[in-house]
Amino acid sequence: MSVLCLIQARAGSSRLPGKVFADIGGEPMLSRVVRRAQASRLVSEVAIATTVSPADDLVEALGAELGVKVHRGSEFDVLDRYYQALQQHPEASLIVRITADCPFMDPAVIDAVIRAQQEHNVDFAASRLPPPYPRTYPVGLDVEVVTRAALERTWAEAREGHHREHVMPFIYENPDSFSIEIIDLDEDLSSLRWTVDTPEDLALARALAGFVPPTTMNWLDLLRVVRMHPELSEINAGSTQKTVDVVDERWEP
Repeated sequence: MSVLCLIQARAGSSRLPGKVFADIGGEPMLSRVVRRAQASRLVSEVAIATTVSPADDLVEALGAELGVKVHRGSEFDVLDRYYQALQQHPEASLIVRITADCPFMDPAVIDAVIRAQQEHNVDFAASRLPPPYPRTYPVGLDVEVVTRAALERTWAEAREGHHREHVMPFIYENPDSFSIEIIDLDEDLSSLRWTVDTPEDLALARALAGFVPPTTMNWLDLLRVVRMHPELSEINAGSTQKTVDVVDERWEP
């Protein structure tokens, strides 16, 4: 079985433009995420899915520097971007979706979600669903795994705008049509925020990077750090996660 990890990345973030190039621990955030994904034991290949916007020429250039394939597609129809990228990997039967704003992505979490998909033989597995769904993992360890067949069916059937913009909602909003498995922790750690979407998030990420080596750290290392230094989590305490906006408009491809 070939597992393709597609990292969603673009330069034009609405809340923190250019964040994928932000220096964290001496390297661009996107570089960190690529290397963390490549450390997965179950991922066969890592690639980047970005947009055709000229601003993302820099994403393509960084991908080339890192030696990974970069697929460019629609700026707003991210589901189509993923589908078109998948067509360039006919061998891939399973797709992992992570985003480039998670500099502390743990390859062990990626592998845990892949194993959950395989063990339960489901269409879709994840470490969380977005608000308002409950979660237990810290924000920033968000992993989604989908079968090729389920993603291709989603691309063919999804028409609502938020289904196209956010890739996976069509699946988890239709549990009668798709089999779904969500992995949870025994402890609720959802109040911890290790993603980068605001200047405060970036400040925390840079602070955390000073405590953990990027090549060997795992999320439990981070947990120990923030418990020993609770003042760190105050840095981005006011940041909130964007929600998936459900709109009435239908997507016009």
